[in-house]
Amino acid sequence: MLASPALAHPAPFSYVDLRPGEDSLHGVVTVHTADLEHDLRIDGQTSLLDQGVLEEQYSAVKLLMLTRLELRDGAGVPLKIEPGHLEPVQGDDAVRLAFRVVGKPPAELSIAAHLFDYDPLHQTFVTIYEGDAVAQQMIFAKGSAPQTYYAGTVGGVGAVLATFIPAGAHHVLIGPDHVLFILGLILMGGSLRRLTVIVTAFTLGHSVTLALAATGTFAPPAWLIEPLIALSIVVVGLDNLLRKSGERDLRALFAGLFGLIHGFGFAYVLREFGLPQAQLGWALAGFNVGVELGQLAIVVPVVLILRWVRKRSELSANRIAIGGSLAVIAAGVYWFVDRVRNLAG
Repeated sequence: MLASPALAHPAPFSYVDLRPGEDSLHGVVTVHTADLEHDLRIDGQTSLLDQGVLEEQYSAVKLLMLTRLELRDGAGVPLKIEPGHLEPVQGDDAVRLAFRVVGKPPAELSIAAHLFDYDPLHQTFVTIYEGDAVAQQMIFAKGSAPQTYYAGTVGGVGAVLATFIPAGAHHVLIGPDHVLFILGLILMGGSLRRLTVIVTAFTLGHSVTLALAATGTFAPPAWLIEPLIALSIVVVGLDNLLRKSGERDLRALFAGLFGLIHGFGFAYVLREFGLPQAQLGWALAGFNVGVELGQLAIVVPVVLILRWVRKRSELSANRIAIGGSLAVIAAGVYWFVDRVRNLAG
């Protein structure tokens, strides 16, 4: 008997459905009337659920909704969006606007959807369909970065590879810990067959855990993996210095075992980069190929230089191996202490 009226804002969500075809891209944006009324500053006595009112506000509504939805091709060029039919959705207190993109849809589509940033809790759900099946889903909140959809076509696969192969190579070449680990493995030289086995073992190791972590199957926390990567560098350097002539060469074993740890490190970068679920296999394959190309860019010239030095002077080659191993150990110790200290902090 003492109850008073309660007012509630509709759930702070908007929805965008995209249906790319071979020669067309159609979509629908659905938003709550309360959000539209807020940003259009419409009097609370005026209802956008009234078709007549909605038609009067058509220009303002389409401008607001479509300027806050950004669609770009792989080169970053904005796509031209043409608005279509606007209608109220009575049961949901919402408004729905149909639209289409002018021209053939690109194989790589970048999407950013920030429809109502005035509400910090507002989220926009983007669903992309290929036929009747859901190909990919995205969620955008305030401050979210653009996300990418790759078409399930030959062109889409090409766009995935063109994105993830350079990303894999770039990550290896700019990652000093991975570079030093590889250098530590090859400093002591060896036959071409032996070095190939070592590099292959590292490839197999990081490929397994990269796939496990990137797909969410198993992913240890970064605070554990990053210090272990640093320790792996120390171990390889110490092995170079302590292994005596005639003793068993453990570099291939270290490469495989520690490759498992480095694979988790690669996966953290790959997940931050953004994995297209519809093209997950191609993305992982492309990233792995890029990693291998980056490794080869390091291994091949270093091996050739070391072999050339060794042919000219065995003593000089040994000095380079010892000095390089000491540098590898020092860097690994520094990174381990720094990462543990950051963890403690």
